[in-house]
Amino acid sequence: MKRTGIMGGTFNPVHLAHLVLAEAAFEYFDLDDVMFLPSKRPAYKAQSEILPDRQRYEMLELAIRDNNHFFLSDLELSRGEGATYTADTVLELKYMEPDTEFYFIIGGDSLMSFERWSRPEIVLQCVHLAATGRPGLGWARLLEKADMLCLKYGADVQVFPTPAMEISSSDIRERIRCKSSVRYLVPDPVREYISKHGCYRKE
Repeated sequence: MKRTGIMGGTFNPVHLAHLVLAEAAFEYFDLDDVMFLPSKRPAYKAQSEILPDRQRYEMLELAIRDNNHFFLSDLELSRGEGATYTADTVLELKYMEPDTEFYFIIGGDSLMSFERWSRPEIVLQCVHLAATGRPGLGWARLLEKADMLCLKYGADVQVFPTPAMEISSSDIRERIRCKSSVRYLVPDPVREYISKHGCYRKE
């Protein structure tokens, strides 16, 4: 079966830690490719802070264009108005590609709060959950949480290692507002796009 990783998120903006995480998952799980799936309207984030769909999509295109096993999907962006939920997305993906094994890639903090997601049992029926470590979260805690989810839901939840990179989109937005450099935090084409379009200057 084909094995596809899913990197979901607002990517507001995409940064190097996103790319490192996707590459680490690609290698660790022997994936065929990794889908970057920008979300339209996450239910848990303030919409005033999120760039328009088109700009986030274009920055992702620039960020992944030199990696032939990364690709971009507008599945959530093309959905109608309203909040987007992972459970709906993975159900749609399994319907479209029933013979593909999907690995949903998340950070350790998302793993710890996973049961607060909308319909976590649906997500775990459709995908393997691939979680990585996070600064400040002990490896033992992550493994304990993964084991608990496996037992409770009869799911496949695995924890895998990635290089430690403390980069966040919120910090990048703050640096841009303060006119500080974001070089080496985002890919150069993304940094140039942000500068050209004045992104995040007027939040």
